[in-house]
Amino acid sequence: MFRIPITLLIIAALPAFSQPSQPSQPELINRPVLKALPLGGNQDPASRPLPAIAVPDPAAAPTNPLQSPTPPSPLDAKPTGDDAVRLQIFLDEALFGPGVIDGKPGRFTELAVYSWNEVNGKPIEDWIAVNTAARKAVPTPLAVALVPDVVTEWVDAGLPTKKSLQAKKNRMSYRSAAEFMAERYHCDQAYLTVLNGTAKINNLKSHDSLIVPNVTPFFIEKLTGARHEADGALSQRHVVVDTKINQVRIFEAAPAALVIAEPEAVEIAPVTRANRGLVASFPITPGQPKFIKFGTWELRNMVELPWWRYDQQLLDTGKRSDNALNIPPGPNSPVGIIWNGTSKSGIGMHGTAEPETIGRARSSGCIRLANWDAIRLPRLIRPGTTVEIR
Repeated sequence: MFRIPITLLIIAALPAFSQPSQPSQPELINRPVLKALPLGGNQDPASRPLPAIAVPDPAAAPTNPLQSPTPPSPLDAKPTGDDAVRLQIFLDEALFGPGVIDGKPGRFTELAVYSWNEVNGKPIEDWIAVNTAARKAVPTPLAVALVPDVVTEWVDAGLPTKKSLQAKKNRMSYRSAAEFMAERYHCDQAYLTVLNGTAKINNLKSHDSLIVPNVTPFFIEKLTGARHEADGALSQRHVVVDTKINQVRIFEAAPAALVIAEPEAVEIAPVTRANRGLVASFPITPGQPKFIKFGTWELRNMVELPWWRYDQQLLDTGKRSDNALNIPPGPNSPVGIIWNGTSKSGIGMHGTAEPETIGRARSSGCIRLANWDAIRLPRLIRPGTTVEIR
């Protein structure tokens, strides 16, 4: 049984503002995205039958994507409607996380666009190229998915909130099928409600059909509790945790220079060439400023489905006690579904029980990512990777 050291996870409000090798960028840009069943597509029904579903009652679901696709947005600006969902899916698939997919691109979507432009040698705030690529790669932004039978194994409607009672559980499960499906498709329950109506979301069960973002699903049932070991190439990569913009950026071993400056130059000119050294970027929530451990550390371990040591005395005084609780693993664990520990004791990158709060609430010491982003880290970095917190 692997237990991680306790990480201080006091929450305070902030202002809003699988292990395959990674495919190359051109693959991600050009291949179509089709992970559930398409809405209104022309697929061969014998190869991929579309389940019979009832069109949502307009009174219950004012937004009905089956009948009302939105008109195209201008290519030279932040998109809206279907194009906004399409862009968020495209960026997510390209490993430039836009945050929760909700059709409302905000600061994290902007940062993901900047990353994509940087890699592809485009002006950093250009929207035309990325919107054009998204339209080509994601022709169907919404899809129909079925709630799988495995939902019954991963949902516990009676999961307590009190730590002493959580310690008696075998798993920190989802609290509803809606929470399960929202995380599976990289969104939140509020967006599923917009797409499907309140009545359906509040009564969701296995075999029900659901309209979802057409993104690669996060299959929590495939997690095994594995420990990920060092890798010759991935361990040489370099991670930059930027606590000012709430983003983690992953580079190849030698990050490319992002600026060029001549000696005694008054201005620094941004580089406009493609920066292929940038591999991925994801939204994060860093720790509170007084607890952040700035510096350069080494990634030491990566463990799926970790147990979490909860020590109230450590939270209050900074000193460990003998009265700690062992909180079981699961998606609603305070450290989510994976722990990536660094050489700085108690500091690591991990998942979260509340993906919708990424960037809007702080933990005390660690770096939180949405579970669907955190679980991608083992195919991008491995123990031995340099982690720079700045």
